[in-house]
Amino acid sequence: MSDHLDDGVNKLDNSTDDVDPAAEFIAREQNVLAEIEQDDHRDENSSETSNNMYNNINSNSNSNLSNQINGDKQPFQEPEKIKKWREEQRAMLNAKDEEEAKRKKELAEQAKKEVEEWYTRYREQLNKSKQTNREACKNAEKEWIAERDAEAPGQEWERITRMCDFNPKSSRNSKDTSRMKSILLQLKQQPAP
Repeated sequence: MSDHLDDGVNKLDNSTDDVDPAAEFIAREQNVLAEIEQDDHRDENSSETSNNMYNNINSNSNSNLSNQINGDKQPFQEPEKIKKWREEQRAMLNAKDEEEAKRKKELAEQAKKEVEEWYTRYREQLNKSKQTNREACKNAEKEWIAERDAEAPGQEWERITRMCDFNPKSSRNSKDTSRMKSILLQLKQQPAP
């Protein structure tokens, strides 16, 4: 029985030295892919050229795979199409970055200009409002002084009541002056002696 086990071990040892299972699997997959490619390109290429290409690819990939499995590390080389695509992408991204920087600069300049214009309009409106308020206050003050200084006999209490605020909503936070207001209103209604 031990002889039988030893033969099995020897067979396994011999089989691993001769054929790499990973390389065998890849070779089978490449055969399948090659058959698919042959069906697609049969009209374009002759079958002899396809077989030669397949054999070259198969032998190259088997040697690359066995080198990688055995520990020989070769630098990975990208296909030319991928290199070209990367270069195009890099150029496109650089162009977009430049365009974005230019657009940011334009927007910053435009924003600065708009802010300056807004402040200019704001200052103009503020000055106009100040001027209007000053004129209105001067006019109101002149009218008040003229009213105050105008003496009309029998209207003393009328002038006093004009100076008082009889609106109950405006006097919420002050002392109760309702009695004084009522006295002033009575005096206003009575004729002067």
